[in-house]
Amino acid sequence: MRVFTTLDEVSAASGDELGTSEWLSIEQDRVDRFAEATGDHQWIHVDVERAASGPFGGTIAHGYLTLSLVPFLGSQVVRFETPGAKLNYGTNKVRFPHPVLVGKRIRAHVALADVADLPSGKQATIRYTIEIEGVDKPACVAETVVLLLP
Repeated sequence: MRVFTTLDEVSAASGDELGTSEWLSIEQDRVDRFAEATGDHQWIHVDVERAASGPFGGTIAHGYLTLSLVPFLGSQVVRFETPGAKLNYGTNKVRFPHPVLVGKRIRAHVALADVADLPSGKQATIRYTIEIEGVDKPACVAETVVLLLP
């Protein structure tokens, strides 16, 4: 776990690999609950029988489900305990190179891609690469942006 307590520590770590989360199993119940929460009931995610004969041989997690796990997985790797507010500013780039089959495990590799000075603090860009156990391509590559205010 990498813990930052000052904005200077954050700046000094720009470009650093921060670590890797624990594995998380993606089960059908999680996918079904995400479908309920978002209203996305596409058969490839929720119809186990139909998906078994589909292009992936089973149901797959929603791409946005994988993305929504970034805060949970990232919290195992990095924590900003800097003074002041920490604000989610958004996402620069998100790609889903490979689907996550239900029953597979994922984990996040986390890097502090960039830190920029702002008049009101720092802007940190954090790169997440979500790996699928046993698969060469990542499930998700995303850059999130956090504002760190003094």
